[in-house]
Amino acid sequence: MMAERITDYLLSLEPDESPLLEEIRGKAEEREIPIIRRETGALLRTLIAAIQPRAILEVGTAVGYSAILMAEAAPEGCSVTTIEKYGPRIAEAREYLARAGLEGRAELLEGDASEILKSLAGPYDFIFMDAAKGQYMGWLPELMRLLACGGMLVSDNVLQDGTILESRFAVERRDRTIHARMREYLWTIKHTEELQTAIVPVGDGVAVSVRKYAGGRATGGSRDRRRDAEVRRDAETRRDAEVRRDAETRRDAEVRRI
Repeated sequence: MMAERITDYLLSLEPDESPLLEEIRGKAEEREIPIIRRETGALLRTLIAAIQPRAILEVGTAVGYSAILMAEAAPEGCSVTTIEKYGPRIAEAREYLARAGLEGRAELLEGDASEILKSLAGPYDFIFMDAAKGQYMGWLPELMRLLACGGMLVSDNVLQDGTILESRFAVERRDRTIHARMREYLWTIKHTEELQTAIVPVGDGVAVSVRKYAGGRATGGSRDRRRDAEVRRDAETRRDAEVRRDAETRRDAEVRRI
């Protein structure tokens, strides 16, 4: 209750958004389309103002709300690349991006992020991830490849409405895989040497990670490739173990039913 009162008070301090963003938010809330919370938007604006990115990458466009918000906060000349695979929302997002006057500055890429990320060259100074939560861990190696040194990776909805605190057996069976993968993702970004990460209890939880410089110079080359390969192998090993655990759980349930 106290947390809700604090959030309400902080939101009361927020200045009005642009008319277009207010329109998008109103329609999205009516149709229950997930977009970032207002307090998360305030955090994004502040982070972008601090690092002044030249190139922004977003994974998960939805209807374009956060892409437009970030473009408004970014310095002149900053490009925004955003990825969305859900067809019904793409046309709507394109319309809003055009109404925001972002032609030539914002690019919406249609398709699966797993494939599109491999095709991008980067580097990006600011990456915002707000798509399928169960895929964060799998996308991390490509995001690390694309993230500039000194750049920022911001991951939304990492607390999963508080269920991240529970053991995997305390969450519903259908949510256990996402729960396990998010826990794995948070542990990894907190223990990856090249990242400095803080997990901020804003909105539904935001992880803010900055890619460090090594000895005052940008890291890269073979060391980065080795690190990415190691992260990928670790992710595959954990996913394999998770699949085995789920299979064992199903077998046990079948035995009990018999």
